[in-house]
Amino acid sequence: MKRFSLSVLAAGAALFFGPILSASAQQDGSVASYVVSIGGINVSNIDIRLATEGSSYQLDLSADVTGLAQVVAQGAGSVNSSGSLTATGLQAQRFYLETRTASERFSLQTAYSNGNGATGTVIPALADNPDRVAVSGAHRSGVNDPLAAFILRGSALDGALCNRTLRIYTGIERFDMPMSYVETTTATSARTGYQGPVVLCAMRYVPVSGHFESSEITQYLASSNRMLIWYMPLADSGFFIPYRVLMGSSFGDISMVLVRLQ
Repeated sequence: MKRFSLSVLAAGAALFFGPILSASAQQDGSVASYVVSIGGINVSNIDIRLATEGSSYQLDLSADVTGLAQVVAQGAGSVNSSGSLTATGLQAQRFYLETRTASERFSLQTAYSNGNGATGTVIPALADNPDRVAVSGAHRSGVNDPLAAFILRGSALDGALCNRTLRIYTGIERFDMPMSYVETTTATSARTGYQGPVVLCAMRYVPVSGHFESSEITQYLASSNRMLIWYMPLADSGFFIPYRVLMGSSFGDISMVLVRLQ
């Protein structure tokens, strides 16, 4: 279970819990709603609220299991990221994640200072395991949390947005997400919360430390060539947020799509 949990928390938070910023949001916050599906079946709803004040931001996320997924599992989760607005996006100062089921609770809190992450506080504490790759001080330098990292800032909606590597540290795991440009296309579905131009970026998951070497899910993610993210402009704010995220899995495609933005 520990081997599964670390990679799921890392990849899940990065791919599905990091999608929204509004530089022009009012202090009471802007809300975006996403639906997560596996193999075409809706399994979770995600609501994200962001408030900004001056050069600071506060980002809150809540998620719950929904639909047919409730037959096999019930649970909820919350994520919070806070920090500073920068010229290139966001820089986290605090990251908090909590997941809850009927019988278990997991929480993780991490502090950051000038892009350097501290060792995360985990409840319950992680058991010592020689199979886990040690996290060094160098691995915690020049990093961001798995929410703030996915907010892009640029001069235009074009391929240049994809030419970057996201260096992510959760507090227990460090991994990189190199991105590359695929194409510029148009979102047209009336069932989503946005219709208009989008840029498609391909992503890769590169484990650095904190993961378990023998973890099957880590190995699967590292070898996957089917991780895609579509970015949309957030009005004229200069920020770009995910419109859709898609990741292949042995259970079918895992998809997250924006269904409402207000």
